Amino acid sequence: MNKVLDKFPALARETQLKKHFKDIIPHLEKVNESIALQVQTFDPNVMAYVEYATETGGKRIRPALVLLSAHALGELNKKHIDLAVVIELIHLASLIHDDIMDQALIRRKKPTMCQKWGNELSVLVGDSLLAHAFKMCTRFSSSEVSKQVADAASEVCTGEILQTQRRYDLKLSVQDYLKIVSMKTGALFRVATELAAFCSDQDTDIQKRFSIYGDQLGTAYQIYDDCLDLFGKEDVFGKTLGTDLARGKMTLPVIWMLEQLNEKESEEISEVILHGEGSDYGIVVDKVIKSGGHTYAVRKAKDLLERSDKMLEGIESNGYLEALRMLPRSLNQDLDALKV
Repeated sequence: MNKVLDKFPALARETQLKKHFKDIIPHLEKVNESIALQVQTFDPNVMAYVEYATETGGKRIRPALVLLSAHALGELNKKHIDLAVVIELIHLASLIHDDIMDQALIRRKKPTMCQKWGNELSVLVGDSLLAHAFKMCTRFSSSEVSKQVADAASEVCTGEILQTQRRYDLKLSVQDYLKIVSMKTGALFRVATELAAFCSDQDTDIQKRFSIYGDQLGTAYQIYDDCLDLFGKEDVFGKTLGTDLARGKMTLPVIWMLEQLNEKESEEISEVILHGEGSDYGIVVDKVIKSGGHTYAVRKAKDLLERSDKMLEGIESNGYLEALRMLPRSLNQDLDALKV
């Protein structure tokens, strides 16, 4: 499998999205400070676990989308900070639950919660973060915020259920896959940008455009992340990779590859996917490359990113709006690293 990975030398670095957050670093620090304050409200016997789960080290993409959208459309206010915290807490809860289901050992270059404290405690910490996020939603004067946050959280859970339900399903279609990833990842990106516009008192047209922007960006980001699981290296990305095949998750490059195979090839590859072990997965990855599965996944993600960028055309520009437009363009460049 290492020889396959060597075909992607540009993957020796993480995605460069964070470089576009430079103008909102002080406000991201406020988000981090607010998260730290929220940790202090938990029972003292629980606090250490919650602190471990919320420590900085991630990209904070979803809070950054809230902040950049707020600045792009006017002035940042307290509602935006609270919204950024709520969305990040839901995201962190989903990561804890993901790591449990994937039996992941590493997250952000340190042991996952389930590796450190076990599944039972980790599930409860994730549940506590979700509950706290919904409690924070009561701060907003409009019930629309609570409704949309709850809808997005429900979508994330539903997407995970559908993906789990369809594990080892070799007939999963491209359309089904895109629906799942739009729910499990696109939903929080979408609610971050759409509700930021709502909290900036923008009209429904702007809210809709920011909603589509976030959804397309988030879905493309998940495709990129799925490709990393096949082609990336753990020492670069700081998390357990190679879990998708091991856990039977059908990702876009694999789905496309399966659709291109003749009957004999399909039987051989299906046997590896269904009954193989880690040392066998290089065969699948090599077949993904030869069939053009990785090329198809990159092209599909790029199409989504192009639509995401176009959603912001015609809106009065400032530095923050340009930073939002640079996010899909930057991810586009990261996807180029997946070209053989």
